[in-house]
Amino acid sequence: MNFSPAHLQRYKQIATLFWKYGRSDVMKQMAVDDTFDARELNEAGPADQATQVAADHLADDLEAMGHTYVKLGQILAGRPDLLPDPYLKALARLQDKVKPFPYEEVEKTILTELGIRISKAFSVFGTFPIGAASLGQVHEAALRDGTPVVVKVQRPGIRSQIAEDFEVLSEIAGFLEERTEFGRRQRLTSILAEFRTALQQELNYELEAQNLVAIARNLAEFERIQIPQPIPDYCSRSVLTMERVGGSKITELGPLARQELKGGELADELLHAYLKQVLVDGLFHADPHPGNVFVTPEGRIGLIDFGMVGHVTPTMQDMLLKVLLAVVDGKGDAAAEVLEHASEKTEQFNSAEFRSRIGQMVATRQNQGLEQINVGRTLLEMTRRAQ
Repeated sequence: MNFSPAHLQRYKQIATLFWKYGRSDVMKQMAVDDTFDARELNEAGPADQATQVAADHLADDLEAMGHTYVKLGQILAGRPDLLPDPYLKALARLQDKVKPFPYEEVEKTILTELGIRISKAFSVFGTFPIGAASLGQVHEAALRDGTPVVVKVQRPGIRSQIAEDFEVLSEIAGFLEERTEFGRRQRLTSILAEFRTALQQELNYELEAQNLVAIARNLAEFERIQIPQPIPDYCSRSVLTMERVGGSKITELGPLARQELKGGELADELLHAYLKQVLVDGLFHADPHPGNVFVTPEGRIGLIDFGMVGHVTPTMQDMLLKVLLAVVDGKGDAAAEVLEHASEKTEQFNSAEFRSRIGQMVATRQNQGLEQINVGRTLLEMTRRAQ
């Protein structure tokens, strides 16, 4: 495989990243060894200072490499099956605490996209963002009639930057898949293609506006869940204006507020809403990290950022439901049979060994209801054991 001379600096940065963290507990937990339990590092107790420092440095390094890598860090922050807790916590800051871009660029983007100046479209518009992420940032504002809204504005030049980054990543993924067992087993090129598709969808704010409408309609029966609706006249591919969700991020609640919150009822509502999205609607919020969850003054859960959504086919819904019911009933063989039937098997696949691993995992969750098990982590762990 030929590497492009135009990308030499990027290759060097990525190689440095692999060298720096290749022998750390990050790579240990992401190792190919199937006997490794993804929960071990997260259940081993508090991390030592060196591990925490390394985790913080990884977040800093990804941020320094640019917004594509910040987004990768955000996704990894939601994968407790892959990374130890110190790294999950360090990468979590990338979810909404990225350096903002200048207000002058915000003005320029809104004028270009909406064909109207900020002063004509809004009666109030905050010059400093209330949140800045890898692809865009959010400003508080009010429409001319006084309606409170938030406006998400895409980073200038982000599309071309991501396209260039993916050229480099595709070359490296292809090289690793050709030359290493890790690359082949993890199907790096397929994972990268899915990541690229998800990012392209997230860069289309018109699609996100449609997602807000669709999921709000699907979850209308859940009175404790609020999903902001877009303002169609002020939305474009790079600008999204929507209703403002009041309250605080769930990660920023103080001890007193947590005591007053009906946490059990809200968690139950959120779980059932998520199961409905996946198992009934086939359309679900695919980026439900804590930074995207608010608690409103009325004690409701506000969900934001629907740029990343997942789609589940009826066949896959049926498979997921059968697997979850088998886990709840402690039927490891039944869960393994469903997963094996739905999977693409390689020549190295060992059915007996796979069934044994799934059986061991299911045994640890026997007699737990759906309310007690971590559904997402359970499915992720099963997927890992199937590799």
